[in-house]
Amino acid sequence: MRDNSEVFEILVVGIDLGKNSFHIHGTDAKGHVILKKQVTRTGLVRLMSQLPPCLVGMEACGGSHDWARRMLKMGHDVRLMGAQFVKPYVKSNKNDFSDAAAICEAVTRPNMRFVPIKGMEQQDVQSIHRARSLAVSHRTAHANQMRGLLMEYGIVLSQGMASLRSQIPDILADADNDLTPIFRELLYQLADEVRRLDERVACYDLQIRQLAEQSDACKRLMSIPGVGPMSATALVAAVTDAKAFGNGREMAAWLGLVPRQHSTGGKPKLLGISKRGDSYLRKLLIQGAQSALRGAEKKTGRQNKWVCELSKRRGRNVAAVALANKNMRTAWALLTKHECYQPVIG
Repeated sequence: MRDNSEVFEILVVGIDLGKNSFHIHGTDAKGHVILKKQVTRTGLVRLMSQLPPCLVGMEACGGSHDWARRMLKMGHDVRLMGAQFVKPYVKSNKNDFSDAAAICEAVTRPNMRFVPIKGMEQQDVQSIHRARSLAVSHRTAHANQMRGLLMEYGIVLSQGMASLRSQIPDILADADNDLTPIFRELLYQLADEVRRLDERVACYDLQIRQLAEQSDACKRLMSIPGVGPMSATALVAAVTDAKAFGNGREMAAWLGLVPRQHSTGGKPKLLGISKRGDSYLRKLLIQGAQSALRGAEKKTGRQNKWVCELSKRRGRNVAAVALANKNMRTAWALLTKHECYQPVIG
């Protein structure tokens, strides 16, 4: 870093984040490099607090939202960007200083797409969803292991967690099924672990329902058919400001619910959905759409008629994704206009 008089000329700072090592690249109004330095965590806080208010760019990664909130309190204008949008600005060989320079250049581009900075409340909700998802995956793994081990002993269980929970106590109580004492004890331990995971998932579900009931935005979203507490809280936690999207289609495209394009020579060619963005949130919306699709045949209304006709013409999976896309666009309208869902009759 140059002398202190030139530090005050810094207008743009690019920071390559890490766990304990951070690389900084700062430029002035003409793009001349004034600051190029590697610092520790405490060194980054000290350095950024000494700099005048400037434009700070970082990649959206682990810990980036926390750093963004800290630097906002210091008076800086902080922008987060997706790593895929920064990569084209990396020159020559990749290293940490080159990444910082690329971030510094990318943050000044007028057409750059930025990631809204999340608040701590949003991260709290996302943390509950992540913990629940992990518990569900562990429970599924334990259930599959129990089912596979029992097959080796000639006992075949039906698919599904409900059948597993109902049949395991009978298997353990049956003294004539030729299970050895060692395996019987192992099966009991695995079943007990599944029971504990069930309790954890139920606890997370209760927390999510309580959070949904306390949020006006979640209540508006839950008025959409196919959107429940899980989808509503996950969507509110993922979308900081719905007005950052120009329209509902942009928000649906951000989540990967629109077709990919491979067009050239003036000939448009659409492929399957892009599957970009948060796969967990997209899964919840599609599962909710599948649930709404099952009851659409018994209901009236323009949307139910449309999705039933689409299901007959293209299949239930395509219809579920299309309904999830429509629900996402509806969610954008409800979040931006602060209204509740009004179904179209006729």
